Amino acid sequence: MANTPKDPSELSLKPGSGGRRKPDFGNVKGSSDTKPGNSPTGKPDFSNVSGNADTRPADGSGTYTVQSGDTLSAIAQRHYGKASRWREIFEANRDQLDNPDLIQPGQVLRLPADAD
Repeated sequence: MANTPKDPSELSLKPGSGGRRKPDFGNVKGSSDTKPGNSPTGKPDFSNVSGNADTRPADGSGTYTVQSGDTLSAIAQRHYGKASRWREIFEANRDQLDNPDLIQPGQVLRLPADAD
C-alpha cells in the first residue's frame, strides 16, 4: 500500500485538526531551583552571617567598634597580630578609657597605625 500525500487543502497546523488526539500533559510536574540545597521556604538563609565594619585609612590608622566579649589584647591580636600591642590601643584612647579592662560594646576605639 502506497502512502499517498493528502490534499494540501486538508492539511492544517491548527491544534486538534485532522482527527488527531491532543497531547495529555496532565501528569507533568515542574519546579525551578536556582541553586541546589535551597531552604524549604525558598528564601536564602543568612542566619550564620556576621559582620563587622572596621575602617583603616591609607595611613594605616583606623577605628574599631568594640563587640561583646572583646578585650584590648584580643583586638590587638586581630589587627596587629600581637596581643602584646594592647597598650598602644589603650594609650591612643586615653580620652575615653581610664581602665584597659573596662571597654564596652559599642565603643569606637582608634587604632594607631601599624608601625611593625
